[in-house]
Amino acid sequence: MKKYFDFVLTGKTFFPVWIIFYVVVLIPYFAVIFFMEKSGDQGSPWIALVVLVMMLASFVFYYYLVKLSVNHLKYDGTLLAFDGKISGYLGKVLLGFLLTLITLGIYMAWFTRNVMRYFVNNTSLKSSPFSFLGKGGRLFVILLLTMLPIILVSVGMGYAMVKAGTTTEGLGSGTLFIQAIVMLVMIPYMYCVYKWMVDVQYKEYHIKWNTTFWASCGQILVQVLLTMITFGIYFPMAYLRLYKYFVDRTVAEKPDEVRNFGFDLDAMPDFLFVWGQTLLTIVTLGIYYPWALAKIGQRFLSKTYLMSSAYAMEGNDTPPPLPASDETEKAL
Repeated sequence: MKKYFDFVLTGKTFFPVWIIFYVVVLIPYFAVIFFMEKSGDQGSPWIALVVLVMMLASFVFYYYLVKLSVNHLKYDGTLLAFDGKISGYLGKVLLGFLLTLITLGIYMAWFTRNVMRYFVNNTSLKSSPFSFLGKGGRLFVILLLTMLPIILVSVGMGYAMVKAGTTTEGLGSGTLFIQAIVMLVMIPYMYCVYKWMVDVQYKEYHIKWNTTFWASCGQILVQVLLTMITFGIYFPMAYLRLYKYFVDRTVAEKPDEVRNFGFDLDAMPDFLFVWGQTLLTIVTLGIYYPWALAKIGQRFLSKTYLMSSAYAMEGNDTPPPLPASDETEKAL
């Protein structure tokens, strides 16, 4: 039996939060860029102050975005609840930001873990809280293994170009090569980080991705290439395909039961709907964004479901079959 989610946030409810972010962060951001390009002054104290204010405001905006989203998310007709206080959140942000600076970025993994834990652990459904299980050490390894190739290639290419004598043609080809490496590395990075994020406990259920590395990265690569080939026109479809791919491979399991998530994709209507909302946001210079977010969220989540599929009953301990692409990978 399928039990569907729903998203009841309205653009009108989200608009006050968005317009403050728009005025405090987005407008100053473009103003600072324009000023630096015109004056060439990048070391002005007031620019540093404006950037600091924008960063703090962005963290505050993210808090209210999550709070509003969670409190307007329904599962099987019941609203989820988020009871985290902004004072506790800002305390974690300021401490995490300071420790990240002191450790030259090493603490970033644990900072991210603490923020994820704050939001997930303060969320509940029917008075039962969720619990985030992701480890900071694991995220650090993911960041290290994915960022290290980019750093090594960038340093190596820079050294080789300086030693050989930089030309315009050489600089261009070297930059393209580095960009290609970055794109290839970003695919496993995105997969590993998102899989790390989907690691949640609810009651006795463990919510996670039932995916494999190569099949998943292959899916992401195909969608990225199609988006690039079509100069971005395909992007909404890429997002829809990837959303379905990973939602269909998300499970909530306990020793005697597995519940499978799923998404009812209606490809072309969904594609056109997302493009329509995106174009309205672009035409209005972002003012329409709260309504676009609410309508796209409602369309996606109202077609996302959780379905029970017990497999460990009456002594049967065989897990459900993997999707076809993952079974093929295992066979190989």
